[in-house]
Amino acid sequence: MKNRTLGQSLSVSAIGLGCMGMSEFYGSHDDAQSIATIHRALDLGCNFLDTADMYGPFTNEKLVGRAIRERRDEVVLATKFGNMRGEDGAFLGISGKADYVRKSCDASLQRLGVDHIDLYYQHRVDRTTPIEETIGAMADLVRAGKVRHLGMSEAAPQTIRRAHTIHPITALQTEYSLWSRDPEDEILPTVRELGIGFVAYSPIGRGFLSGRFKTIDDLEPADYRRQSPRFQGENFERNLDVVCRIEEIAKSKGVTPAQLAIAWVLAQGDDIVPIPGSKSIGHLEENIAAADIELTADDLARIDEVAPKGVAAGDRYPSMAHVNG
Repeated sequence: MKNRTLGQSLSVSAIGLGCMGMSEFYGSHDDAQSIATIHRALDLGCNFLDTADMYGPFTNEKLVGRAIRERRDEVVLATKFGNMRGEDGAFLGISGKADYVRKSCDASLQRLGVDHIDLYYQHRVDRTTPIEETIGAMADLVRAGKVRHLGMSEAAPQTIRRAHTIHPITALQTEYSLWSRDPEDEILPTVRELGIGFVAYSPIGRGFLSGRFKTIDDLEPADYRRQSPRFQGENFERNLDVVCRIEEIAKSKGVTPAQLAIAWVLAQGDDIVPIPGSKSIGHLEENIAAADIELTADDLARIDEVAPKGVAAGDRYPSMAHVNG
């Protein structure tokens, strides 16, 4: 596995592992299988693990912590704060207040069983708290040795600029894939101007671009993707047409649609690191193999023709109010 550099100095594997689905949102899960998947990722050189306190809630950090207990030195560990949830799973809002930042970090360190977090993200921007207060508190965590690098997720360009003046931001994490190309307009130019790395979550379009879902019933009843506008009704059928065309290109390359989708993200710049999620070793190995796929200029042109910017039908979330703060 080759490495890429986020920001000025954070070296991570070119493809990371999103751990969210190991605990919540994507239907059933198996902790033993998830831990085995994390171990296999590390064996293959995929060292960049992504979690958050809200996943579970709170249980995903504990799972990741158990998985890396004997292998902490092999891991670049990223987690997030800001989306408040109760023990019962209820969503309680967003907070970027300084005291909440400090408490969240200490709680994450305890659940993860580590003495420092390599990359600590503000998961969502708190519009009621000045970003200077939030990043100032995060910078205090760096000075205290609890955090090594700072990140933001789903933040607007002007917010990123203001944050970066308080403390260097190492990475900006936002959804980016063949059916979520909005970052190309302003986000990517902004972070590149500032020397900030870009972490692309959901590079396979929440699994849709893999071609595994042909009807909504292919999702488990408890899978939250059933609530996603892109997985519903006419939008589902329109998006499926795009996937069918992507499948044709993948077949001509001798790769899977998921691998093609990840390879496309990788081809958009050496400063971009996709973090596809996986709950099984099989899918993990399939995803990681995308790092060895070379897309020619002709390949990229064909892909761009079938999946131009704005091709996806439907919004990314049922409500977009909590993104692009």
